[in-house]
Amino acid sequence: MLERYSRPAMRELWTLENKFRVWLEVELAVTRAWAEMGKVPMDACDEIHAKADFNLDRILEIEETTKHDVIAFLTAVEEKVGPNSRYIHLGCTSSDIVDTANGVLLTRAGAIIAEGIDAILDVLKDMAHRHKGLLCMGRTHGIHAEPTTYGLKFAGFYAEFARHRERFQAAREAVRVGKLSGAVGTFAHLSPELEERTCALLGLKADPHSTQIVQRDRYAQFFTALAMLAGGIERLGLELRHLQRTEVLEVEEGFSAGQKGSSAMPHKKNPISAENLCGLARLIRSNSLAAMENQALWHERDISHSSVERVIMPDTTALIDYMLHRMCGVLGRLVVKEDNIRRNLEGSFGLFYSQRVLNALIVFFFKRQEAYEMVQKVAMRCWAERIQFEEDIRRDAAVTSRLAANVLDEAFDPSYYKRYENDIFARVFKG
Repeated sequence: MLERYSRPAMRELWTLENKFRVWLEVELAVTRAWAEMGKVPMDACDEIHAKADFNLDRILEIEETTKHDVIAFLTAVEEKVGPNSRYIHLGCTSSDIVDTANGVLLTRAGAIIAEGIDAILDVLKDMAHRHKGLLCMGRTHGIHAEPTTYGLKFAGFYAEFARHRERFQAAREAVRVGKLSGAVGTFAHLSPELEERTCALLGLKADPHSTQIVQRDRYAQFFTALAMLAGGIERLGLELRHLQRTEVLEVEEGFSAGQKGSSAMPHKKNPISAENLCGLARLIRSNSLAAMENQALWHERDISHSSVERVIMPDTTALIDYMLHRMCGVLGRLVVKEDNIRRNLEGSFGLFYSQRVLNALIVFFFKRQEAYEMVQKVAMRCWAERIQFEEDIRRDAAVTSRLAANVLDEAFDPSYYKRYENDIFARVFKG
């Protein structure tokens, strides 16, 4: 999954080599913190920092015997450092290193994802302003309702992704923690001061209270925020899929020279990118469920979460990064077909004006249900006979005896439906 979908920055972050490099960052930070506290000789600390290194193949070779990746890692580093390596990992348990490294890795992955969210927000903002005022048919239940604008469509998605950004920022902060509290969280061989110093060196906060691990509600929040973000991409993708249906065809994904849509039908131009993104959202959601399943562990810790996280951490962050940037590409190449938008707007015989006529009758002292039935009768006749609603209304004596021509003129003014577009834009794009 990681190799197929991740872009270079995210792929390099989750390589096995880099995982051990971040573990080494944590070990060196712990050693530095001990030295600053006077518990490790500063010259020994300096030598450790100068010599500390490893060979990945050597770690894997040692792990074949130890069946323990942290011990294999430490052994490979000790071979490079020499006698002063006795100060590495001083007082620590494996999870002190692994979970603190996770905090570093997830924070760095989060920074890459945040850039992707900002990128899609920029594209959506541009499209909203570019298509502001472009009147189109709004649909509820897939049926023509009342007009909206393409500017408002994209502004709505912008507002949603701004909320995703806010939620994700909170989730990033939740996982930006480390822990160096020992085997059961009591600091028996360490100290809160050491933990705080080490975390500060790594750009993390100290978890206020950990057991042997950082509690996994933090990770569940992170992956749930990503699942909601994926749901936003899916909602946008689903809208683009519907708008590309042959009967609608208001937008079209870019179709490159030489691209093929079907092995059997040469005419096909399918919404494959939007469909792919909707499918990938399902994987992100399933991974968030796995993260929530990891919350409940035995006592101060068991290991059932570990195997899950080896999969969902790289895969989920890589997938969401890919999805954000692929959607940016889809939107950047999207063809908006204004002629078809106008055709569809006119395709339901102007029946979307029905509420305008209804409200006008109510204002002129009709009971609501009486007015509703009067307008509905005309509307259903227009559906059945495929005639224009405005023409039929103007021929209906029951309506025209109550509503003057100028009132009807106002009721059938299409600009009415976008009179608050500027107000909505001001709300969405404030600041």
